[in-house]
Amino acid sequence: MQRLFISVLSLAAFAPAARAQSAPDPQPSADATAHPPADTAQPSSEPAVASPGAPSDTPPPASSPANPNPPPAGLPAPTPAEAKVPQPAVTAKWDMSLYGFIELDSAYDSVQGFNDLAGNAAIARPGSFAGNNDQFTMSARNTRIGYRVSAPTYHDMKASAQLELDFFGNQPTPLSEAAFFQNAALRTRHANLKIETPYVDVLFGQYWELFGWQSYFHPNTVELQGVPGQVYSRTPQIRVSKKIKAGDISVEMAIAALRPPQRASGVPDGQAGLKLNIDAIKAYHTAGGTGTSLDSASVGVSVIGRKFQANEFTAAPAKEVSANGYGISIDALIPVIPATKERKANALSVTGSFVTGAGIADQYTGLSGGVSEPALPNPTGKTPPPTYTPNIDNGLALFTKDGQLHPIQWTSYIVGLQYYLPPSGKVWLSGVYSHMSSGNDHAFGDKTKIFEKSDWVEGNVFVDVTPAWRLGAEYAYFHQDYAAPSGDGSTAAKDHRVQLSAWLIF
Repeated sequence: MQRLFISVLSLAAFAPAARAQSAPDPQPSADATAHPPADTAQPSSEPAVASPGAPSDTPPPASSPANPNPPPAGLPAPTPAEAKVPQPAVTAKWDMSLYGFIELDSAYDSVQGFNDLAGNAAIARPGSFAGNNDQFTMSARNTRIGYRVSAPTYHDMKASAQLELDFFGNQPTPLSEAAFFQNAALRTRHANLKIETPYVDVLFGQYWELFGWQSYFHPNTVELQGVPGQVYSRTPQIRVSKKIKAGDISVEMAIAALRPPQRASGVPDGQAGLKLNIDAIKAYHTAGGTGTSLDSASVGVSVIGRKFQANEFTAAPAKEVSANGYGISIDALIPVIPATKERKANALSVTGSFVTGAGIADQYTGLSGGVSEPALPNPTGKTPPPTYTPNIDNGLALFTKDGQLHPIQWTSYIVGLQYYLPPSGKVWLSGVYSHMSSGNDHAFGDKTKIFEKSDWVEGNVFVDVTPAWRLGAEYAYFHQDYAAPSGDGSTAAKDHRVQLSAWLIF
């Protein structure tokens, strides 16, 4: 009897607490799933009308502006106190995604010297051993892996980050061919974070350079980019950008401070750009070999300014000599035959870029033109002769024998065409032509090793065997004109490349 009495008292004591606890959340009804989240629901335009005789603090009906996110069917309406609780500052969840591709490239060259990535390297001249013999290369170094992370939105600010790697990393020398191609080293392509706000977006870290509005206007090639005459570069930077949209037209503006090519310059590079997008007209466009997307017709202009401060042209420098570098790039993506999300077959797109400037060789891949610093004067015939040690990467700015520092000038243009065949667009053709020339590189070094002009043309066929598996085949012709003839009296050097590549894209 005593135990029964104690049990009854215990139940009585805990009953109020049990009633105060909320019931477990029920599964939402079919009606509840039709309501959008609180930050996307559109409030009704009808005013809230109180029922006759209802107290003044009665919560408004579910469709009123004061309550745009009504409770699921079957649950009571919130009390006035609950209705006044502000929405949380943090919305959504962390989002993480893995992307990239596995790639194999196999290429035949009619002359020796190029790696899997040819870039703007000098072509072996006729009459040399390398110029008289061919080669075959197989490589998986362009395999790429990336990771994107997006943080929850906080007070209308979105934060995201990107890390992307490939296998073109620096390796020690000397190195066997087997180690170079079969044990390739990881390399950082992109490592950046981005903050998006209602006012401006800010990017910190390594990313495509703003110059040329990369990679929006890149052409479609089986050849590993950057190809001859193509601006193709990434570097650490701080970039501020803003996109303004007005109907079917949008304008993007950006300004950036970037890692200078020479730390001794004392100041970062400066770049700025303006891009006009016609969002109602879409181009089906593949940048490189894998980046297929539906992009707006666009025209972009961008500029670069930089400063070089080289050690004076002596064996024991005591001061610096300065010179300025500059560049302008004009780019376009033109959908000759536009595409839509539903119809991509028969799409025809053109990419184009025109660039001119001085001291911008690093904006291209592997470009120096073969230039070199002159020998120091040695009037007394010292042995060994005095030597100059430059503190600028070769190909950017060099001295003449009189001690004047000159940025190397380059002008280039590149035009690409891509056409997606009916009936599905899963097979397409592309072609690219580029030309570049220098107005002053012939004055710096051995003229038989310096090329003043470069022409490159290629044709490609791509096949999407499955949504993830892509094949591509290419024929490319490389041509360079040197500043002085070689032993056979010719100034031209040529290479014919045939390449087959395969990708698994994820």
